Amino acid sequence: DYIDLYQIHRLDQNTPMEEIVETLDAIVRSGKVRYVGASSMYAWQFQKMLHLAESAGLRQFVSMQNYVNLLYREEEREMLPLCADRGIAVMPWSPMARGKLTRPWNSTTERSESDLVGKALYVRTQDNDRQIVDAVEAVAKERGVPMAQIALAWVLRKPEVTSPIIGATK
Repeated sequence: DYIDLYQIHRLDQNTPMEEIVETLDAIVRSGKVRYVGASSMYAWQFQKMLHLAESAGLRQFVSMQNYVNLLYREEEREMLPLCADRGIAVMPWSPMARGKLTRPWNSTTERSESDLVGKALYVRTQDNDRQIVDAVEAVAKERGVPMAQIALAWVLRKPEVTSPIIGATK
């Protein structure tokens, strides 16, 4: 028995990066894991971990699971180009922005009303976000498809993206 892909979730700031890459290499060499990936860190941190593993002859990361969607495009600056350059699969989480890209701006759901983390993620960018959500709604109406399909299509068109991580409540 083995795990195909083991991804670390966020960077543990209390553990030296050398120890992290050595431990991940050890579990791959043991046969318990085939490949390792990472999630939710800055590009400079990921590059440092890649360099540490490479220079020590350890197993390399094969995937990055970061936050990428039409409302949060920061990863296009550094992380996506880094992953493309290194041949690392990108598996974005929340490609539909916690549901914000799946419904008109003023409509709400029980989850959107109670999701404090989701509210905090977008509170500073509401004015710009509304314009994007309105544009997604217009394109979806024009094409006769759900807004979620437009949001997901945008993520899937990115050449670095291998497979988005999709969550659903219905």
